[in-house]
Amino acid sequence: MEWSFQTAEGLAAALRAGEVTSAELTDEAIARIERDDKMINAICVPDFDRARAAARDADRARARGEVRPLLGIPVTVKESYNMAGLPTTWGMPQHRDHVPDEDAVQVSRLKAAGAVILGKTNVPLGLQDMQSFNEIYGTTNNPWDHDRTPGGSSGGSAAALASGFGALSIGSDLANSLRTPAHFCGVYAHKPTLGLAATRGMVAPPAPALPVDLDLAVVGPMARTARDLMLLLDVMAGPDPLTFGKAHDVALPPARHDRLGDFRVLIVDDHPLIPTGSAVRAGVNRVADALADGGARVERRTPLLPDLTEAAVIYMQLLVSGSVARFPVDSYEQLRTRAAGLSAHDQSLDATRLRGMVFSHRDWLEANNRRELHRHGWRQLFAEFDAVVCPITPTPAFPHDHSPNPMERRIDIDGVEHPYFDQFVWAGLATMPGLPATAIPAGRARNGLPVGVQLIGPMFEDRTPLRLAELLEQRIGGFQAPR
Repeated sequence: MEWSFQTAEGLAAALRAGEVTSAELTDEAIARIERDDKMINAICVPDFDRARAAARDADRARARGEVRPLLGIPVTVKESYNMAGLPTTWGMPQHRDHVPDEDAVQVSRLKAAGAVILGKTNVPLGLQDMQSFNEIYGTTNNPWDHDRTPGGSSGGSAAALASGFGALSIGSDLANSLRTPAHFCGVYAHKPTLGLAATRGMVAPPAPALPVDLDLAVVGPMARTARDLMLLLDVMAGPDPLTFGKAHDVALPPARHDRLGDFRVLIVDDHPLIPTGSAVRAGVNRVADALADGGARVERRTPLLPDLTEAAVIYMQLLVSGSVARFPVDSYEQLRTRAAGLSAHDQSLDATRLRGMVFSHRDWLEANNRRELHRHGWRQLFAEFDAVVCPITPTPAFPHDHSPNPMERRIDIDGVEHPYFDQFVWAGLATMPGLPATAIPAGRARNGLPVGVQLIGPMFEDRTPLRLAELLEQRIGGFQAPR
């Protein structure tokens, strides 16, 4: 039997039943990577010797009667996580020799849960792109179409899952970095509630690995089924032991409902700042129809939805002000000069991004206060609804575009070009207020590419969109291996 596309849950059951050993699973996964990854380039830092040793250890542990949630299951890890003895570069050539001597907290949790780590997956330069390419490791291709991107910045992880290179992966999300690759590659991902999963050790080199509270970014699970997402989230969830002591268990509330017919769902498929492409709109409608057919209460409008334009502006301001804070002083002064030259009438997203790059602390506090108003608006919405279904990006996976100035790139939406970074508005809908969002497959476009949507849920009620994802998987199907 071939195991490469089995679920983590299924592999765990087969291991318990003695149908296969971890050593056999690991050898099969490595053989598949060695055979197929030449064309995909998802695994940028293989760790096969240590993986085989970990698999043997897992088999011995199981023989002793040990029970751990991921015992013996092959997985991958995004390159941006520190792993002792392996490079962590974030794709930045000046840090190609940066080798941490300590695991990130989430890598430690994977190992404690018994996972077998096959290696690290590719990322864009500094994790700052919707594609996954850099000078050190090259370009990762979409398993469905090698001329297209798998997304970013967790693109290597999504491509690995879609190619059968391990059953699970861990990534991160600041600007759809989990959700876009899942959407482009036809897999599942979950952006947890802000602060739910400790992030220490998922840090750009050469910064020290400290337990900082991030403003927007999260770490989260990727998988080929909704249930596997929950399995991995349970391993990842919990505060940093350096801050809160040894306890890492966290008691998330159960899903609001168990049956599809009990869910109250808002469908949002239009955004005032960017059109929704026909393929993605069809995916949203496919999910909406499945919900309605399953008896769920489905609405397409409500006055409770926070203003989408303001939400996008606040998100862009918070996103770029945090990113640019680490720029050299001379670069920052150049940005200040450019921002000062903007017309007061220019309210485009490009202008919003440029102004946000030179925010003062006073400016940031004002934006943060407006974020709190939006968070309260979402609380009120989630008193009436259980989840919001919306796009992840306006289109399926787009062709590789390595133009050196990303500000000059364009995204083609049904034949009309739009600024490349404007597609981030859908990322910000959940990211700005810190809400959980589950990316699920929602069928395929006419050209055969996968299409996904995101299910946004109430803060710290991550199990609600994850359960909805599971119920939808039963009705419309889920991951399919690329053909």
